[in-house]
Amino acid sequence: MSTSKPAANGETAGPPQPPPRIPESFMDVPDQRRYVLSLGVACQAAKLWDLFRYWSSSNDAPLHLARKWMFVDFLSCTILSWLRIPRLRYSKAVVALQIIFLWIFDGLAFGGISVNIGAGGSSVQSGRSSGYSSSGTSAIWDYLPDFGLPVLYGTKDTHLLGQHTVRKSPISTAQLNPYGETFCLPSASSDVLIPLLLNNTTPNSVKYTLTPLGYSGSSRSAGKVEHLEFSAKDLRAIEQSRAEHLRLVRAAAAQKDHDEYDEYDDDEDDDHALSTGHGTLQKTQDLTYIRLSKPGILRLESVVDQSSVDARLVTPNEITVVPCPRATFTSESVAKVKDVRCATPRLVSGAGEEVELEIDIYGVPPLSLRWTREVGPKRESFMVEGIEGADHEHPTHSEDDRRVSVPGQRAPIRVKVPLTVVLDALGTHTYTLDTVMDALGNVAQAGQFAETAVADPRKTAPSNVAELQAHASTRSVTVLRRPSVSFKHCGPGHPASLLIGSESPLTISTLEADVQDAPWDVTVQYEPPTEEGGKPSKRYKGWTKTLTTQGERKELTLRASAPGEYTITGVNGAHCEGDVLSPETCRVVERPLPTAEIEWKKIHECSGDTGVSAALVLHGTPPFQVYYRQQRDNEPARETSKTFPSSRGELTLQPDRSGHYTFKFTQLSDANYKKIDLKGPAIELDVHPPPAADFVSNVQGGRGRKSISSCSGNIVDVDVELRGTAPWNVEVQIVGPKGSEVIPFTGITTAKKTLSLPIPKAVDKEGGTFEIDLVGVEDAYGCKRAVSVPGVAVNVRRILPTVKFYGKPDQRHVTVLDHEQAALPLRLTGEGPWRVEYRKQDAPERTLTANLRSPNDELRVNGKGTYELLQVADSKCPGTVVKGDETYRVDHVPRPSAKLSSDVQAAYERFNGSHILPPICESLSDHVDLDLTGRPPFQIMYNIAKDDGLGGTRLLDQPTFSSIQPRTRFQLRTSEPGRVYYEVKQIGDAAYPLAKNKDSIIPRSERLLFEQQVLMRPSARFRNHNRLSYCLNDALTAHDYTDGNGLVALEGTPPFQLQVSVRNLAASEVYTETLTLHDAAWRVHLPGYSFRSIGPHQVTIDSVQDASHCEQVAPDPLYRSIWVDVAETAAIIPFSKREDYCVGDVIPFQLEGTPPWTIGYRVNGKTHTQEAKLSPWSVAAAHAGELAVTSVAHQQKMCKTAVPDLRYTVHALPAAQVGHGRRIVQDIHEGDQAEIVFTLVGEPPFTFTYQRAELSPRKGVQGRVLETHTVSGVTAREYSIFSALEGTWTITSISDRYCRYPPAQQDAGEKSR
Repeated sequence: MSTSKPAANGETAGPPQPPPRIPESFMDVPDQRRYVLSLGVACQAAKLWDLFRYWSSSNDAPLHLARKWMFVDFLSCTILSWLRIPRLRYSKAVVALQIIFLWIFDGLAFGGISVNIGAGGSSVQSGRSSGYSSSGTSAIWDYLPDFGLPVLYGTKDTHLLGQHTVRKSPISTAQLNPYGETFCLPSASSDVLIPLLLNNTTPNSVKYTLTPLGYSGSSRSAGKVEHLEFSAKDLRAIEQSRAEHLRLVRAAAAQKDHDEYDEYDDDEDDDHALSTGHGTLQKTQDLTYIRLSKPGILRLESVVDQSSVDARLVTPNEITVVPCPRATFTSESVAKVKDVRCATPRLVSGAGEEVELEIDIYGVPPLSLRWTREVGPKRESFMVEGIEGADHEHPTHSEDDRRVSVPGQRAPIRVKVPLTVVLDALGTHTYTLDTVMDALGNVAQAGQFAETAVADPRKTAPSNVAELQAHASTRSVTVLRRPSVSFKHCGPGHPASLLIGSESPLTISTLEADVQDAPWDVTVQYEPPTEEGGKPSKRYKGWTKTLTTQGERKELTLRASAPGEYTITGVNGAHCEGDVLSPETCRVVERPLPTAEIEWKKIHECSGDTGVSAALVLHGTPPFQVYYRQQRDNEPARETSKTFPSSRGELTLQPDRSGHYTFKFTQLSDANYKKIDLKGPAIELDVHPPPAADFVSNVQGGRGRKSISSCSGNIVDVDVELRGTAPWNVEVQIVGPKGSEVIPFTGITTAKKTLSLPIPKAVDKEGGTFEIDLVGVEDAYGCKRAVSVPGVAVNVRRILPTVKFYGKPDQRHVTVLDHEQAALPLRLTGEGPWRVEYRKQDAPERTLTANLRSPNDELRVNGKGTYELLQVADSKCPGTVVKGDETYRVDHVPRPSAKLSSDVQAAYERFNGSHILPPICESLSDHVDLDLTGRPPFQIMYNIAKDDGLGGTRLLDQPTFSSIQPRTRFQLRTSEPGRVYYEVKQIGDAAYPLAKNKDSIIPRSERLLFEQQVLMRPSARFRNHNRLSYCLNDALTAHDYTDGNGLVALEGTPPFQLQVSVRNLAASEVYTETLTLHDAAWRVHLPGYSFRSIGPHQVTIDSVQDASHCEQVAPDPLYRSIWVDVAETAAIIPFSKREDYCVGDVIPFQLEGTPPWTIGYRVNGKTHTQEAKLSPWSVAAAHAGELAVTSVAHQQKMCKTAVPDLRYTVHALPAAQVGHGRRIVQDIHEGDQAEIVFTLVGEPPFTFTYQRAELSPRKGVQGRVLETHTVSGVTAREYSIFSALEGTWTITSISDRYCRYPPAQQDAGEKSR
């Protein structure tokens, strides 16, 4: 548990502890502790359950439990330390000890380590032994530190090494091919590994015979029987080669599949439980292999172990190895069969022809072949069995011949089998040889061991090998359909159109054609049209051409430039000849140019000819578009067109102006041709359009009526527009409220005329509305026509609009904020909307305009000044400005300002506009008075800056303070020394509050700026309060302390006046001295004072002054003084008179003097120094050799004393080994004896104790101790015993002339003293 300690005298408290990782606002500390402790208890309960299962299991379990709980305990301790939970917070050293303790517990509990306790105590040992290994195996626990404990796992303890286990072996057996597999040789240069299962034996030699296939005692042509033998070295070489090959295969598979490979998958457990493809071997079983590179019958003769004992052979003890079967298509069938075939005419389902294929099959008969046929999505499989050679029916009579006829023992044969297939469907026919099986059941992929593919697999790339195998086992024949072609969008009854001077594209489409047959050659024949009377054409010549499609496109375009018949005569693809479908003929017809028959007719009315009409008969392909030209007098001609949907049409042209007109048709377009020139007749005539009249007005009324306004006078002017032949006579009717009047106007010669009409008296007097209508018009030819057009409504007004500012003359002014808009009240008369022009009197040249909609509207202006109204106009009439009410004054509320009071003493600096205040000492209160103008209350925002030491300034703060009085007191900042600058950035008052005017910043050139120099107060303090050490009669001079002890730090403006006193507590004397210093640091150096008595002395800083004459800073009591220890010389005295010690012993000494002491000692000529804070002090004898104490000092390594006569001899600890330090497991048979060898290291004579324990089947638990023996007086360094009993021999203790291991109880007691 983490506790806080109070600070010692003269020391400050440590830094505050950091808060927990989990905030207390999320979860309080008691809940955090409760949850963490609950989780820890749950983990320990799970560990106890695993421990119960581990100790109750009788089988050897893997060490994953120890690994798991060591990881869990490490993770728990580190996470608990990281969470920083109060009362569960430990130092790093405590966390490390917790992890070490838990690891040791996990190792002892789950069989990770073993500990030998005492000389005769029982040994708790955990480990794993191999029944076929002569040395111990290392584990991960071997690399863990022992933390000072005698941990004996593997070879960790260097003093008591090794163990010798003797076991009696049961009957050993050997079984050939235990899983009943079949083997075959892919090629003459390959080999196979035949497994040999061994039980309770380690083979020293394996003997076997190899009989050739087809061997007969009566015939020696097949070869002879070979007798072969493999030694243990040969078997190990085979196993190493197999393991290396397996590693390479797994690495290649992992790289190909992007899968991770776990290197621990290949590790063998120490109990020798091997995993194979057929299951897991038992602990006593092992698997080795026999390499065979020739076919034949392998018969196992004998297996002899290292003790020259024959293993029992399990029957059957022979296996037949034959060449691997293979099947490929012959090269002759490849040459005979074409890859592409064409379908016969009129057979859509396929050719139906037969194809002869030949298969080359090799292997031990009888053979079986499986092959597939694939046509499009349909796939069929076939099986052929009982394939034999031509001589398999020959009878055999002798016993050897009957043996040869046994299936699987015959010699391999080569057979060529014909395969007839029928091409009965369109598409690709793929014939694939799948697998071939021989008489022994060896199954091989067809083409896998083809001679072309496996001639030398090591020199052939994998991709090339796969291609060769596929080529040898696959045949493909593609049956293509016959291509067929025809014309597209052209045929009988649908001829193609050919325009004069252009080409007509004819599309030829390829139907029901395979892309593999592209490109296609299409033959086209052209026959020109005959002339009148059936004569051949002299203009066009017939031809025959062959056209080719582009790439895989199934259409091509023939561009016909001449009329006639185009006929497809044939089509040929890249492989097949095709058919011509209907329509195979396309007739091309040349379309004639369009023409027109035109008949003109004049249109006559009362005034004369008013226009023309044309009757048109059009020839061509509708729709038609007729272009005509119209020209009046000498004006430029105007082109116009009109569209007719049929072959007949009529066009009427009646100009609305008089003149001499010419009309002519110029061009004609139909569906095929565009703008064909016409040479049709033209017509000229003088056109006199009938008279017409209408009003002209820019003001539009509702529903198409026109309206005008009259604001003054008794006459209203109306504009009319006349059409026809001048001069005109016009009749106008005035319709008033009480009657109407028709007024004639004669002799009007212009097309646009302004008519002045009188206003009816009733309307002229009071105002109102009346209407003006056009009644009739007459032109120069006397043609008179009535006019029916909308009239004009006249609005007569006699009251004009006015405008004025509202208010009395002394009230027409307003005061607003400088950023606000002023609203000036207006009074308007008339009909809105109004348009008002005004100006500011101080800028008379600039006229402003406002559009208003309400008679009580407001004029919104920006800026202060006097505004004057100039003009007004409403929606109908202009108006007048009321005299005397045309001006209005706008004023602004002034912004607040600040300045230094006249009572403030400050020097003004024109360079930067700053007021320099008198300097002041640090921490003294100071202020300035500010005079404020504006509307209280005031808010003042200002910047406080300070010199940054680099020639610039650093912004410290930007505070805001408020004041309700025009004069306010501004407090200055004097808490830190340096140059302080004050700048008023913004001022707010009741009218301009800072909250609403954040962007209204005083321009930098207008800001109030003042500055002040704050003088630093002098101070003096010791850098630390560590004690100084001096010897008696030393002068108080400065020592070269690298850690800053005795160093006084001075702050202020030099030079300094420092007064220091030295107080001797023993003699009650005080020595005082005043020093003048020019540096900011001073190490205690008073050469005029020397120490005359031992004991503590106190050096105190009494006072300090600097050049600023400011009062010194209040001294810190903790750093105002330091203590000086004055001591006599130190001494060291041994507790024992022994001169011989062992490695690991502790030599105690008594120290005299004042702590801490510094002891110097020498080990085998190498000098060491150690500091001791308590007495007695002891040194550990860690190395064998000589150890001598040379000096002792105290008081920070001062007052050193040489020690001449403390020398000791340190002897190495003795060691003992069983089996030369290895873990030996030896299997013996009944009647044999095992030799157990003990190796002794040290100074004779030796005494050692060994014991024999029974073999324990439970993991992590050593068997019961059966016997213990102690041998004394051994002078030799090697000792042997012989035993025929089972058990494990280990050494528990060893003693030589000087030392013992493990140490005896009395030795430990002596060390503790």
